[in-house]
Amino acid sequence: MSLISRTRGKRRIAAVLAALSLIAGLLVSALTAGPATAAACGTTNVAQGKTATASSLENASFPASNAVDGNTGTRWSSAFADPQWLDVDLGSSQPVCQVTLDWETAYASAFQIQVSTDNSSWTTIYSTTTGTGGVQALNVSGTGRYIRMYGTARATQWGYSLWEFQVYGTSSGTGGGGSGAPPASFWGNTSAIPAAHNVLEVAVVNQTNGQYPDSQVYWSFNGQTKSIAQQPYIDMPANSAGRMYFYLGSPNGPYFDFIEFTVGTSSINVDTTRVDRFGLKLALLLHGHDGTSQEVGDSYATFTESRAATFSRFENFVPAEFKELATDDAPYGIPSPGNDPAFQPGGAHANYFASYAAAEGDTSDTTAQIFGCAGTLAGNPGLCAGLNRHVAQLPAAQQSDPANFYQAAPANYYAEFWHQNAINGLAYGFPYDDDAGQSSDISVANPQYMVVAVGW
Repeated sequence: MSLISRTRGKRRIAAVLAALSLIAGLLVSALTAGPATAAACGTTNVAQGKTATASSLENASFPASNAVDGNTGTRWSSAFADPQWLDVDLGSSQPVCQVTLDWETAYASAFQIQVSTDNSSWTTIYSTTTGTGGVQALNVSGTGRYIRMYGTARATQWGYSLWEFQVYGTSSGTGGGGSGAPPASFWGNTSAIPAAHNVLEVAVVNQTNGQYPDSQVYWSFNGQTKSIAQQPYIDMPANSAGRMYFYLGSPNGPYFDFIEFTVGTSSINVDTTRVDRFGLKLALLLHGHDGTSQEVGDSYATFTESRAATFSRFENFVPAEFKELATDDAPYGIPSPGNDPAFQPGGAHANYFASYAAAEGDTSDTTAQIFGCAGTLAGNPGLCAGLNRHVAQLPAAQQSDPANFYQAAPANYYAEFWHQNAINGLAYGFPYDDDAGQSSDISVANPQYMVVAVGW
C-alpha cells in the first residue's frame, strides 16, 4: 500500500470506532463494578517528550520519538516483521498505573507492556493475544524507569505503528497533581538561570512560604557558605562528589538538610535523602541540554503546609513504636528509626524486627542494623529492602511491586511516610531504598541546570 493512502485521515475512522467501543465497555464496567483502577492514576502523561527508542523503523519519516511527542498526527512505524518494540526512558523509576496506546491501522494482535529498572531485565505488566487496535487504555500495575510495548504478532501485513504511547503514574504525596509534583512556577524563573562555565548551573530557590527571607536561606558547598540573597547560583564543577548543605535562619544552625551528588565531566547523579533524618523540605528539578527534565523530592502539598502540620501528620501516620520520632528532635528534625535509641540495643523496641528477620534467615542483625542496612545486610540489598518493606516473605517477583510494600508490621513506617509524601512516590527512606528503583536518585548526561527548592 502506498504511503499516501496510509495517512491518519484514512485510518482514523477505525481508531474512532474502536475507541467508542472501548468507552462503551468501560461505561458498562463502571456501572457494574464500581470505580476503575485508573481513577487512582495521575493525569500527566509522564512519557511525553522523553527519550524513545525502537527495534526498527519503517523509514526515517517514522522515528520512535513521534510516539511520545504529544502530536496525534505523527507516528512511529516499525519494519514489517515480528517481533518489534518501542521503549521509553521515563528518566527515573516510577509507579505506572495506566498505558494508553493510540494505534495506527498497523496494530498488534499480540503484545506485552513491560517495565524495567535497567533497560535489560523486563517484567511484563500486561499481555494480550487478542489486541483490538484503535485506542487502548490499559490499567496496569508496575514500577520501572523504562517501559515498552513489545509486539509479538502483527494484525496486518505491515509493521507496528503508534500515533502515541502514553504512560500515567499512580498518585502519590498529599496533593500537587497526580504525581505530587509542583507547578512550573514553583521552580522560579528557570529561563534566567545563567549558562554554566563548568558542568551545570545550580539554582537555589526559597519555598519557605514566607517564613524566611532570601537573606536567611543558605547553601554550603566546597568551602563556601552563602545566602541566596548573596548568591542564588552555583557553577558546579566536575568531580564534586559529596554533599551540598542548606540552612535556614543562620549558617550552621539547627534547621538544615542536604542533597548528595556525584558530578562527572558531562553528567550528574543526585538525590535527596531521608536515610539519616528529615531536616528541611527539599525538591530537585534536573534539566538536560536535550530539553528533558526530572523532578524528585518532597511533594508540592508537603511544601505548602506548615512545618508543624508535617510533624503532626507524621506522628498520626506511623504506628505507636515510631511516634516518638516526631518529638525526639522537634522542631528541628525527625530522625530515622535506626538513629533513635528506642530501636537500638537495650531500647524499648530493640527487638522490633527480631522475629520477622529470623523467620527470613537473618538472626545476626539488630533492629537498628536492619533499619540502617548494616551488619550482614550491608552486602545484601535485596534482603534489607525486603525486611524494611515487609515483603521478604513473598516470592522474589512480588518483592519488587510497590503495591506490596508496608502492608504489615514490622516495617519501616518512617520510610513509608516519606514515600507517601514524595514526588512520584520516590524517596530514600533507608540505605538500600534504591532496590527495585524506589529511591529519589536521578541522573542526567549533559546536564544544563538543577533547581533546588528549600522549604520549611
